[in-house]
Amino acid sequence: MSRILITGAAGFLGSHLCDRFYNEGYEVVGMDNLLTGSLQNIEHLFKKERFDFYHHDVSKFVHVPGPIDFILHFASPASPIDYLKMPIQTLKVGSLGTHNLLGLARVKNSRILIASTSEVYGDPMEHPQTESYWGNVNPVGPRGVYDEAKRFQEAITMAYHTAHGVETRIVRIFNTYGSRMRVQDGRALPAFMGQALKGDPITIFGDGSQTRSFCYVDDTVEGIFRLLHSEYTGPVNIGNPTEITIKQLAEEILELVEDTTSEIIYQDLPLDDPKVRQPDISLAGKLLDWRPKVDRKEGLDRTLAYFREAVKQKNEIV
Repeated sequence: MSRILITGAAGFLGSHLCDRFYNEGYEVVGMDNLLTGSLQNIEHLFKKERFDFYHHDVSKFVHVPGPIDFILHFASPASPIDYLKMPIQTLKVGSLGTHNLLGLARVKNSRILIASTSEVYGDPMEHPQTESYWGNVNPVGPRGVYDEAKRFQEAITMAYHTAHGVETRIVRIFNTYGSRMRVQDGRALPAFMGQALKGDPITIFGDGSQTRSFCYVDDTVEGIFRLLHSEYTGPVNIGNPTEITIKQLAEEILELVEDTTSEIIYQDLPLDDPKVRQPDISLAGKLLDWRPKVDRKEGLDRTLAYFREAVKQKNEIV
C-alpha cells in the first residue's frame, strides 16, 4: 500500500485530494497549520484507519515517521484576502516550507508534486498562457508575495531535481472552484455566490472585462492525480480553457440564484490584478490524456448547493 503526505490537507483543494487518494486505497497523512484551512473539511476522515493528521506548520522542520512514497505540497494561503493579510507566512510556506518538504522527499526517496499556480504568469503578455511563457510579475507589488513565492517554489523544486535527483512534479493550477471553498474567501466566484445568497451587492473590481477560466475541483484533482503518476518533471497547466469575463460570471450567478435581490456594483481594480487568464492545456492533453469534463453550468450548480447550505447554517469557514 502506498503512503502519501498531503500538506494543506484541511484546505479547499487539499481536502479533496485527501479524499481522492484515500478512495484510491492510499494511506493518507494530512498536514496543516489551520491558518486558512478547517478541520471541518476532513473530519469525515478522522475515524478512518488509513488516515493520520499532523497539526504542523511546514515552514518549520517537517518530520513524519515511517516510509512516504509520495508528497503533495499544497500548503499556502491562496486567496488575495489571505495572502495580503499574511504576506510573510505566504512567502515562508512557498520558500522554507517547500525547502523542508523537498528535503523530506530526498531523505524518504519520495516523489513530490508541488502546487504552483497560474499566478506565476502575472498580468500576462501572452494569451492563452503556455508553460513556456515566463510571465509578467511585479515582485514588489502587493500580489508579489504570492506570485514570487510560487515562482521560487518552482525554481527550488527544479534545483532539487537536477542537483539531487529528487523525483519532482509541478502543477500550475488555474482558478479551481467547488465545495469547501469559504464563502468569505475573497476570490470572485465564492464572493459572488455568497453575496447573491445573502442579497448583498455583488462587487466587481474594475469594469468586469477582465477574464478568468474556471475549472471544477473534480477535474483539477483528476489532472493532479494523473500528473503525479506521470514521468514528466516540467510544469503542467491544469485548468479549464473556457474563458469568461468577471461580469459574465456575476450575471450567470445572479441568474442561478433566482430569488436574490442583489445588484452588481463596481469598485476600483486592485493593483496588478491580471487582465486575462486562460490556460493552454495542450501539454496536459498530450502527456496525461486529460481535459476537464464538468461544464460550468453543472459545476456552478453543484457549488451553489454547497454554498446555500453554508449560508443557511451560518457556518461559513472564515
